[in-house]
Amino acid sequence: MRDETVSEAGTVAGAVPRPAGPVAYVTGGYPKVSHTFIQREVAALRALGLDVVTCTIRRPPPSEVVGAAQEAEAARTFGVLEAAKNPLHLLAAHARVLARSPGRWAGAAALAWRARSDGLKAGLWQVFYFLEAAVLARHLERTGAVHLHDHFGSSSCTVAMLAARMAGIPFSFTLHGPDVFFEAHRWRLDVKIAEARFVACISAFCRSQAMLFSDPETWPKLHIVHCAVAPARYATGARDGRQLLFVGRMAAAKGVPVLLDAMAALARTHPEARLTLVGDGPGRAALEARAAELGLENRVAFAGYRDQDGVAEALAGADIFVLPSFAEGLPVVLMEALAARCAVVATRIAGIPELVRHGETGLLVPPGEAAALAQAVAQLLDDPALRARLADAGRAAVEAEFDLGREPAKLARLFAGDTP
Repeated sequence: MRDETVSEAGTVAGAVPRPAGPVAYVTGGYPKVSHTFIQREVAALRALGLDVVTCTIRRPPPSEVVGAAQEAEAARTFGVLEAAKNPLHLLAAHARVLARSPGRWAGAAALAWRARSDGLKAGLWQVFYFLEAAVLARHLERTGAVHLHDHFGSSSCTVAMLAARMAGIPFSFTLHGPDVFFEAHRWRLDVKIAEARFVACISAFCRSQAMLFSDPETWPKLHIVHCAVAPARYATGARDGRQLLFVGRMAAAKGVPVLLDAMAALARTHPEARLTLVGDGPGRAALEARAAELGLENRVAFAGYRDQDGVAEALAGADIFVLPSFAEGLPVVLMEALAARCAVVATRIAGIPELVRHGETGLLVPPGEAAALAQAVAQLLDDPALRARLADAGRAAVEAEFDLGREPAKLARLFAGDTP
């Protein structure tokens, strides 16, 4: 079935094929504030006419479900572990799969064994994933799902692969990185790519890593499908030329200590500069202590989590967006910043240069170098014309390559068995 739908971004998505029934989505934790891009993708697919059934392995803590939209999405999402904790439900799910197709149940058990990594502990985890998979498979049967899709490629993807085998439907996943690439053997990317109908890679860099860890015969399954944003959602507000912004988890991979060191250097040359950190996480207390140690209490503000509207509002008032990460995939927050016409400074790692092109759509610096980061920020603080040129080019790049009005349509075609 095909439909022509006006996207959230205001563009016509065109004739988009639909699968023959519902598509189920599963991740390790959904919905939550750090993965709003998945929620947007689901909403965009629904706007295209697809019936999307959402599932989560575990329920995110209430602190990570921010805003009415996420609360509503959480209420309609099936919790796998929540159901599996009931022994009767767990046994009934396996009994149902065995009764319907003993061969599929046995095939899933064999696949779980084949997809294990080394060690006794890894084998035990495969048992848990196999047990959870029957619960998910039972839910897929009840909803009439014809395809199962996972995000990230790690533990939830293992459950998805086994559940799809039990349910007798195809599965696919979106591959992001970077963490799954650090432990590609543990997560058996080779097996998952071989078993999947397709793999959506968020960048060319991501696809290259998938190629590194898979059989060349499976490479045609690897498709670049960007995460995306709706550019129209992001506006430019009042700016005073001195506001810096970071949005992300307070975790080691984000490199925030380097940003604080850069702010300490900027305090000597650009005392008017102010930095707002939006986000939370395990490293927040240590980062607050480090900011105090550097004497940045009056220059750095920790704002905590914000929902999608709160992030858009913060971006509207920011002159410069800074992302000093050590490890990334292709961060959606950079798309949001560029859509809001922020001048961007980011590190030259992973897929970031595919979006932030140095001197064209932003500035790139080596990871871990506070002096280079401070120099790039100072360059933008001193040159309003450069900020404006980069910001305009960045917005145009997002509209051309990372628009929510186009990228989900590629997924819809893949779900329907077409090519994007």
